[in-house]
Order: sequence, then C-alpha cells, then structure tokens
Amino acid sequence: MLKEVLVVEGKMDTVAIRKALEADTIETGGFTLAPYTLRQIEAAYKKRGIIILTDPDGAGERIRRFLTERFPEAGQAFIPKIKATAHNDVGVEQAQPEAILAALAKVRHHEYRPQAEFNHMDLFNNNLNGSPQAAARRDALGAELGIGYGNAKRFLERLNHYGVSREEFQAALAKIGE
Repeated sequence: MLKEVLVVEGKMDTVAIRKALEADTIETGGFTLAPYTLRQIEAAYKKRGIIILTDPDGAGERIRRFLTERFPEAGQAFIPKIKATAHNDVGVEQAQPEAILAALAKVRHHEYRPQAEFNHMDLFNNNLNGSPQAAARRDALGAELGIGYGNAKRFLERLNHYGVSREEFQAALAKIGE
C-alpha cells in the first residue's frame, strides 16, 4: 500500500492505478475542482502526503499547476505521453501498469529554493531547444528524468525546480543518445 494518496483526474484513472498497485486515490473530476474535493485533497496532503498524477495533456498540466500552487510539497509523477496513449486517447487510464509503476518510482518534489543549475544554453547545446528534434528529445529526457514533457521554458523550470543534478542530466542524455 502506497503511503501517499494519488490525486488523479477521473474514475478510470483509479481503475488503471488499482491494476498496478494498491493505493488510495482522490479524483478531481477534471478541472472543476469542487470545494469538497479540495478539502479532501488538503486533508490527505496534511496527513499522508499526496502525489499528483494527471494526464500528460494540456488539461492535466493546468490541473497539476493549480494543485502544485495550493499544495507545494506534493509529489509529482509523470507518465510519458507515448506510454499513456491508446485508442487515440491520452490519459492515465490508458497507461499500462508498468508505466504507472515507473512514473511512481521517479516521483519528484518541487523545491522551495529552486537551483539555478541549468540555463537556456544547456537546452540549446544539447538539442533540447532550437532544433527540429528538440521536442522529441525533451519528451524522451523528461521521461528518463521523471519530470515529464514541457516546452523549453517549462522544461528548464522543471530541471531547476525538481532538483535534477548535473550528473543525472548527463546520464539521462547519454541514455537517450544523440
């Protein structure tokens, strides 16, 4: 049983998670977070901790940002879009149990004092920005580091806010190759 409570978007996400592991979930019901749901999430946050596991799409990112602002110490788990896509649909409910477990194995926490380890030149010099394959490389690197996909600005923010070290970055780059 997972100590933290997983915050997901819908009922089918809970079904997919229960196929992977035993865990409690709270469903947001999409972006229309009801006051009751927010109180539930807050209680779980204070008592057990929460891990935000939203869909790798625009709506999921908006929900994640909203919840992270409200609950800054929440864990962040990301399933790569490629592993959360089936039947022309993207979401946690489409992910296989292995993908869910892999995402939970790489949970990151937002840091209060973000480091300034990485800058735009790091992205540019590693073909993560300003090249035709940049988006695909950010996607692969984000999956490897467990920080998810983002445009160049968001990706840089995640590198610095989730405590990614220079060594982790270089090792992950080596894994995804040139």
